[in-house]
Amino acid sequence: MKIYRTESSAIVLSEKKCYVLENADWDQLINRNGLHDYLRSLIAKLSPAGSENILETFKIKAPIKSQEIWAAGVTYLKSKTARMEESEATGGAVFYDKVYAAERPELFFKANAYRTVGHLDQVNIRKDSVWDVPEPELTLFINSFGNIAGYSIGNDMSSRSIEGENPLYLPQAKCYDGSAALGPCIYVPANPIPSDTGIGMKILREQKLLFEGKTQISQMKRSHTELAGFLFRECSFPAGVFLMTGTCIVPDDGITLKSRDEIRIAIDHIGELINFVA
Repeated sequence: MKIYRTESSAIVLSEKKCYVLENADWDQLINRNGLHDYLRSLIAKLSPAGSENILETFKIKAPIKSQEIWAAGVTYLKSKTARMEESEATGGAVFYDKVYAAERPELFFKANAYRTVGHLDQVNIRKDSVWDVPEPELTLFINSFGNIAGYSIGNDMSSRSIEGENPLYLPQAKCYDGSAALGPCIYVPANPIPSDTGIGMKILREQKLLFEGKTQISQMKRSHTELAGFLFRECSFPAGVFLMTGTCIVPDDGITLKSRDEIRIAIDHIGELINFVA
């Protein structure tokens, strides 16, 4: 089951049929335990508005309203290696090696709704950066009770040239207007997402493939419940929170995003998030 946010409603997609929840309060709708069963009880009272093709007639917005987006770093070996390489010249490489092996994960604030764009919207790259990449990430939706209620696709846009200068520049490398993309929906399964779930990313420039990479979430060093537990240790999230879980797909060192590039991130069971660079 998937749930999409529009300007004035929510749309539930179940068994290839769409159900429109008019005037739904997004925060109240998604922030609950037993979200899967609750959505199923709602649509049991409704007639389908049509097949999944009717989604094309709506402007689908990022599935975030009052929530924050946080992110976990260095959760894959590939990410650790890339971060060490980008910061080796400035002496910061040792920190990424340590955090990969540490009990405590790296968690940082990424964006609020204001700095987040949705499916088919434009992401930004910083004008004061010379090396910018997308980072495709399975994103957890965790309700205010600390329980994982669903999953989405996240694009953690990153300025690698800034982060590579000094690990303390991480907020500037990660947090700016248009630095996060989320969507196109929240996938709400009855059971946790399978460990063999695949993630794929393509970058296209002038409609030609510039980069392609694939992985599985089984390559993650840390579990989803572990990351959620650390995030909620001393933080509360009244409307729930999104947590990007890290990346294992890192574009080659010679690749940096340019205006009008197209970024396609696909995750099994969830769908595909498409964005364009402003």
